[in-house]
Amino acid sequence: MKPLRRIILSGLLSGILATALSAATFIEEFATHPVANGWQMHGNTNLFSWDSTNQNLRVTWNSSQTNSYFHHPLGTILAQDDDFSLSFDVLLEDYAIGTTPGKVSTFEIAIGFLNLEQATKTNFFRGAGINATYGPKNLVEFNFFPAFDFFLPTLGQVIVSTNNTWLYNDSNLLDLTPNEVFQISMSYGAATRTLTTVISNNAAQYGQTQNIVVPANFDFRVTTLSISSYSDAVQPPPPGSILAQGVVDNFRVIVPDPPVQNLAGAFIGPNWQVQFTSRTNWFYTLERTTNFIAWDAAGVTTVGNGGALTLTDVSAPLANAFYRVRANRP
Repeated sequence: MKPLRRIILSGLLSGILATALSAATFIEEFATHPVANGWQMHGNTNLFSWDSTNQNLRVTWNSSQTNSYFHHPLGTILAQDDDFSLSFDVLLEDYAIGTTPGKVSTFEIAIGFLNLEQATKTNFFRGAGINATYGPKNLVEFNFFPAFDFFLPTLGQVIVSTNNTWLYNDSNLLDLTPNEVFQISMSYGAATRTLTTVISNNAAQYGQTQNIVVPANFDFRVTTLSISSYSDAVQPPPPGSILAQGVVDNFRVIVPDPPVQNLAGAFIGPNWQVQFTSRTNWFYTLERTTNFIAWDAAGVTTVGNGGALTLTDVSAPLANAFYRVRANRP
């Protein structure tokens, strides 16, 4: 009897099952409970709550707590050769710094993109900065630092690479004035390798346009949209801390199409074969399991061509088997 083999109709991105986004545009207005729309929480879940009356997300940024994220997968892995954008509204009701004993300096609130696999590691500390052991990796985010001592309040954008190299623009020395709504718009263009951030308030631009030009050899990989409340542990002196409350709303994310599309499978003679639409700058591997515990490569890794790609299992097992396509960035 011919063995039965089936395929899982989704791709796998560096160990993350890519089922969250089926389109290149993601919009979240919090009209319904965000968990039903694919949002998840990590860390102290009490820092995030859905306001069903006002249809927004209430957030507490409390640096005395562990790293905590309210996050949504992008369904792809963004790198410097991708075009992408992020916009959202943020309103701070109140904030204070120096709220953790002994950490009297300023600290940031953050919203943007991160690599969830790395951001949930025990040695990931945003405040560590450039630090080979504890410093963060793979970030593209908006930050606000309240004023401290003779330092003015700062609105910034930052990119951190896969090896903890930093790029930032903190030229807007302005406050996120409490109880006012600010619109943050960030866009990255692969052709110019430039991240551009524009902040608006009351329908007018607030401060100057901020740009970061990414060098050709600068590599970042982000997978997740996140409202991030970072821990204030592991900082160089003078350490800082923050306690802030506010709401976020009206997310709009535009990313490239998922790396695996139009996935289909069939027997070609005795062998299982899958076909799908691929993207350039991605590697694809057909994987097989008989128990959903251990997955093995069922063929060689193939470079995407931007069009139809076919992967074949030429040495199928005798027992039933199930398949998936793993997609990775080179």
